[in-house]
Amino acid sequence: MNTQEIVITDTRRWLERAVIGLNLCPFAKAPHAKGQIHYAVSDATDSDALLQALREELHALAEADPAERETTLLIVPHAFADFLEFNDLLDDAEAILEELGLEGVLQIASFHPRFQFADTEEDDITNATNRSPYPTLHLIREESIDRAVEAFPEAEAIFEANIAKLEELGASGWEALGVGPSPEGQVKP
Repeated sequence: MNTQEIVITDTRRWLERAVIGLNLCPFAKAPHAKGQIHYAVSDATDSDALLQALREELHALAEADPAERETTLLIVPHAFADFLEFNDLLDDAEAILEELGLEGVLQIASFHPRFQFADTEEDDITNATNRSPYPTLHLIREESIDRAVEAFPEAEAIFEANIAKLEELGASGWEALGVGPSPEGQVKP
């Protein structure tokens, strides 16, 4: 298996075991089951290269038939080992969304192996709700979010349920899921 295949396999495992398996996002199961998630692995090693890859993937998702490609996971295995550096990039990502005229059409969410919510400690298990094997930008159709909120009107309850679920699971339970990167695909600092 080449590095790209390893990265996608690791990301699928995280999606299946954590995101879907723990029901962290009740909206992820359907596009996964229908094969509507596009996995894009970027070889970017700096911000400029990642933002160019983001621009291309935003265009591709906007142009794609939603029945074929509902959402995109843009995975960056070779850069941004530092969460704050990756997080700082999100303002530029949002600016690209606006520049392309896709604000209100697509949305960007972020996941990172060292994700940390404000006002939490690094080892707080609740950070795991947004921890992925590799730095990842999730490109989502606004229409999908609207449908999901319509189907699940109390969407804000998801976050609270996730916190409770992860606190019950604990760090050892999260570790037992085996949702980190494979040694061959790990982010190089």
